[in-house]
Amino acid sequence: MIPRLGLAITRVFRAIVPDPFVLAVGLTILTFILAIFFGTWEGKPVADRALALLDSWRSGSGIWKLLDFSMKMCLVLVTGHALADAPVVKQALARMASLPRSGASAAAMVGFMACATAVVNWGLGLIVGAIMAREVGRAFRDRGQPLHYPLVVAAGYTGLMVWHGGLSGSAPLSMTSKAEAAKVLPASAMSSLGDVPVPLDQSMFAPFNLVITLGLLALVPIVLALLSPREAALCVAPPEAISRDHGASDGESPVESGERVTFPDRLERSAIVMLALAIPLALTVWRFVQSKSLMEFGLNEFCALMLALGLLLHGSLKSYAASAEEAARGCAGIILQFPLYAGIMAMMEASGLIATIANLIASAGGQRFTPVLTFYAACIINLFVPSGGGQWAVQGPIALQTGLSTGVPLGKMVMAVAYGDQLTNMLQPFWALPLLAITRARARDMVGYCAVVMLAGGVWISIWMCVM
Repeated sequence: MIPRLGLAITRVFRAIVPDPFVLAVGLTILTFILAIFFGTWEGKPVADRALALLDSWRSGSGIWKLLDFSMKMCLVLVTGHALADAPVVKQALARMASLPRSGASAAAMVGFMACATAVVNWGLGLIVGAIMAREVGRAFRDRGQPLHYPLVVAAGYTGLMVWHGGLSGSAPLSMTSKAEAAKVLPASAMSSLGDVPVPLDQSMFAPFNLVITLGLLALVPIVLALLSPREAALCVAPPEAISRDHGASDGESPVESGERVTFPDRLERSAIVMLALAIPLALTVWRFVQSKSLMEFGLNEFCALMLALGLLLHGSLKSYAASAEEAARGCAGIILQFPLYAGIMAMMEASGLIATIANLIASAGGQRFTPVLTFYAACIINLFVPSGGGQWAVQGPIALQTGLSTGVPLGKMVMAVAYGDQLTNMLQPFWALPLLAITRARARDMVGYCAVVMLAGGVWISIWMCVM
């Protein structure tokens, strides 16, 4: 049943869902049309409405507003990927992959590792999950044991269902200072916010998020273990094409190749030069926590911390730069799509659509059910805006306005968007490309299992969003 479900879901996606970049263009056109006919224009002619939208779209607070934010999203991806690609990390993952002795325990372990590391950094969780899935498949194949490899690959992707409630959550981290929030939100949403709009103890470290996120860390491995086939005849073995190595390498040293060692070679591989950057980065994070508060920890501090850790584990600038270059290939979608998301936000603000949609959600959900309705809306929006940062730029103003209208704590509204963004990643192939390349698997083979895990997670999140 599960493989058939996976095939059915994949056929639907192939038939109706184009590339995310095309979707971003389509959403821009749709927003333009909705803003003209359903905005609060007070009798303005259609031509004047269109010109006003065009002006808002092209201005500095339009399509170019998220340039700073998009760079930080690229750094979150690159620093997480490079950390997972450090030799010491890959060696540890390979040793752990030899521990499971059954298909159920293998799927559960890969799922737990992917989710646990994604709570630290979503890019780290994606690559750790992919490497773990590949190494587990290789270990079972070498021992001649049956393993249902598509399920293990799906387990490696489940970290994307947990990440936004963790330490790299772009929505909560962007709300810890008014200056950072202003880079994403329109002026109307900023007017009622303080210097620390939503401290982390009201969002990321709030009791409801700890229950939801820690619960998912336990729930996901259990569901994956239950999905594991018990009969060897039903298992699909790992492909022979699984490569022995992944990611960038700093290559053969001049000494190993017999070439003359030059001064630049020594600098590139020098631990002292690496420490000259890693130590100041770590000190800036320490100084921030000392002078302010951990509850005000933001994207700047998170990127600095991940960069420092990655440099230390790689041991040299050359090794880290090679991994970062490999990771940067995954930033194309962020670079191209974020300006369009900023333009969408600007048109919604200029036309008054943000307030209109917020009032509709508030009247339908009231104080009790507004968070869960926002969560469901975010689940749908994520299918069209696959980036968590991009989705927050589009939906964040609506969520905050709705929270202010209904009296729902803003931290809960921030996390409602975050949960919806992460949940339907299980149906969104945009971020699965690095995993599929590492594991040599096909999306259609794993998406059915991801869908089952998603449904279980959706029930868990919905219950606690209503209870707490």
